[in-house]
This record gives sequence, structure tokens and C-alpha cells, in this order.
Amino acid sequence: MSDGSSVASLVKQLRSELERYPIEGKLPSSRELVRQLKVSPVTVSRAISALAAEGLVITRPGAGVFRAPPPREVAVTGDVSWQEVALSSQSGTRVIDATGVQTALSDPPSGVIDLNGGYTHPSLQPERELAAASARAGRRPGAWTRPPICGLPELRAWFARDIGSPVNVENVLVTAGGQSALTTALRALGAPGAPVLVESPTYPGLLAIARASGLRPIPVPIDRDGVRPELLADAFRDTGSRLFVCQPAFQNPTGAVLCAERRAEVLRIARDAGAFVIEDDFARLMAHPGNPAPPPPLVADDPDGVVVHIRSLTKPASPSLRISALAARGPALERLRGLHAVESFFVPRPMQETALELVSSPAWTRHLRTLAASLRERRDVAVSALREFLPSWSAVPVPTGGYHLWQPLPGFADEMALTSAAFRAGVAVTPGRLYFAAEAPGPYLRLSYVSAATGAQLRDGVRRLSQAYQEIPG
Repeated sequence: MSDGSSVASLVKQLRSELERYPIEGKLPSSRELVRQLKVSPVTVSRAISALAAEGLVITRPGAGVFRAPPPREVAVTGDVSWQEVALSSQSGTRVIDATGVQTALSDPPSGVIDLNGGYTHPSLQPERELAAASARAGRRPGAWTRPPICGLPELRAWFARDIGSPVNVENVLVTAGGQSALTTALRALGAPGAPVLVESPTYPGLLAIARASGLRPIPVPIDRDGVRPELLADAFRDTGSRLFVCQPAFQNPTGAVLCAERRAEVLRIARDAGAFVIEDDFARLMAHPGNPAPPPPLVADDPDGVVVHIRSLTKPASPSLRISALAARGPALERLRGLHAVESFFVPRPMQETALELVSSPAWTRHLRTLAASLRERRDVAVSALREFLPSWSAVPVPTGGYHLWQPLPGFADEMALTSAAFRAGVAVTPGRLYFAAEAPGPYLRLSYVSAATGAQLRDGVRRLSQAYQEIPG
């Protein structure tokens, strides 16, 4: 049993036994719980912390753990209906629609296999390496002092080397994860009400950011070789947009890689339009072994500051290591720095120090190799299971990196009905329509293969999906 499941089981057991103790009554000591329940001291400590966070127990250093008094109920009698008028009268074109983001961040209930999540299962994360890096970072002199606004120079230099020429340390701004970097870039470079060109389909979090910032996302179709240059040129000409956001490597959700033949054309089209290309390079460190490496980032071929590059550590490391880099040149960089300072001040130094310790250690390279092999293995399990259990579906495009499959459905299929039926059958999947800025050209599912606990569970999830498919009307 994993440590996480042991903690959850112990929390459930202790919660059910609290009624045995009077209010303010003392619970058995941690040592006694370890002896009685045959669990580790760490498991007991985490379980007690979880109960304390729920307000069920009180910990008193040196005295022990005590049952907490019940919370005092406060009657709420106010009337908040006035907020509808206040919010609607001032929102203008700004829409806060977090459906796609919340879907990706929701943990399915116990017993439901997760083929929906956007982060790797804890077994694929470098937990020990992160713990060691955090401990080393905490011992660094000044670890809790205020960092430079743009980020630690050593971490900025590492990102610059990782991204490659022409980016240097002076071009890099450390931000709190890829979502924060995208938000900063769109808000700094786009004016409210302006159009922003996005790949179609694209990451729902990007659509949410654009709409919340008052921008109008305009879809530009892509295929297996990335965005279609002729349609991109048309979109720039027809809308007058000055922004295009793309994921050239292992695009979310399709897994597409922008081919070498289109790279120069995309940059030329954007430059002729006087527009920026925001390059979200979120999955470059998640390439699968045994395949050609993806082309260098677009910024490598950009001498003129057209590309604003985003590189994040979150996906290949841990959802809680929210560290990323924004790289830009010229006046755009100054605007990005200014907005970052206004909105965030800076990224907490302990987080930056931990990230620096992690990526500077040999353990980081070993982790990336292990992760890459696991991603390829899980991808193959998922593709094989789809062919076995759902042979009537079109063959899913097999990505060479990343962590998801983009499955086209038979034309008659109702993806929302299938998503609901799948959940009832015990598997969580993502409906494709969340990934389109406008009308979807057909039904799709996005299937993540990194959030399930094991390959066997992943295969069982596809089996449950096939059962759900039999339920929906044909």
C-alpha cells in the first residue's frame, strides 16, 4: 500500500473513532498509534496534520493531540443578489469560464480511474529528489530573504542554457508556473477586446486566460504537422491580431509537433503581421525515447524578438513545483517585467532555490530519462488497449512526446453523453469540445495516460470506457 493510501486510511479510521473521546480529550500518543496500528511515524504525523487541518483535533506541542470542540455555527442571513447587477454591469467582454481548468484539476472520487488529469501520478514524480532539494535549499544562506524581482540569477541562467541561443540570462523572467506565465504574456501584450489567434484545438486553460483578460480567441486549425501556415496568414489578415499562441512541441491536446518546413513560415507570417508568437513549450522535457527529437524551439530561429518563449518545470516534475520562465527581448520584456512586478512582486525564494537545487543535480537528468521511458510505456499500453477494446474507433494518432491521446470518435457519438457514461462506469475522461474556441468540427475525447496509478489500471480504464460506449445511443 502506498504511503498516500496509508495516510488516507488512517485519517478515515481516526475520524470514525473521535466520538470515543470527550471534547478536549487527549488522543493516544503518536508512539502508541504507531505500535497499535503498525504504521510508520510519518504516516501518523501526516494523518494528525490532516485531522488538524479539518479542525477535528488540536495539537499542543509537548502536551499531545486533543479532540477539538465543534465549530460554532453562524447563521448567514445576508442577501447577495445585488452582486449579479454589479458584476454584469462592469464585466464588459471579460468572461471567467474555468470549466476546462477545473475539469483538469478535479480529482476523481475513489474507485474512478483517472484518464483526465494533466499532471503525472505521484509514482512518476521525483518526490525523493524534490524532498532532498528542498532540504538543501532550506539550508542555503538567505533562503527566506526577498529574491530579485526577475528571479534568482543562477536559475535564470539555467533556463537560458536549457532554452538555448539566442536567449541569455538577461532575457529570462522567472514566474510561478506555466499558467502564470501565459497569463502575464497575454495581459502584457494584448489589449482588452483585441483578438488573439490560438491553435484549434488548444489547451482550455489558454482559452480561459484569454477570455478572463478580455481578449477574443480566434481559432486557427492545425493538423499533425502543427498550425497550417496559409490559415494563420488569413487569420492575421482578417482580424488584425498582434498575438498568436502556440505549442510547437507535443501540442495539447493533439500531440502534434510543428514540422521543420513550417517553422520559418510561421515566424515570417507573424513578423509580416507585426505580431508576437507566444511559444508555450510546456512538454519539451517529456519527449519519448526511440523517436526523433523535436525541432529546437521557435525562439532559436528568431533574431527579431517575435517569439515570447515559455518553459516550465511543473509538468515533468510536480504540480506543486510551480516554476517557469518567460523569455523575451526588447520592449516586450520590459512590459512583461513590469506586469509581473505589479501582479506578483516575485516568486517565493524557497521555491526558486528548490528548483535550482533539483535541476542542478545529477538526479534531474536521471529522472527525465526514467520519466521518458515510463511515458512511452504508458502511451503504448493506452494505444494497445484502445485497439483491443474499441476496434471500431479510428486509429488514434500516436504522439512522440507528452502525456495524452487525442481520440476522434465516430461521427454519431455524443461525447458529453459518453463522458457521463464513462464516469458512471468508473473512468474519468475529458470531452473534446472544451478544447475548441468555436464550434468543434466533430466529437473527440482527450485521454491522459499519466494520472492512472499503473499501466494495468490504465488498461482497465480503457476497458471501462468501452463498456460506457456500448451504453450510449448509436
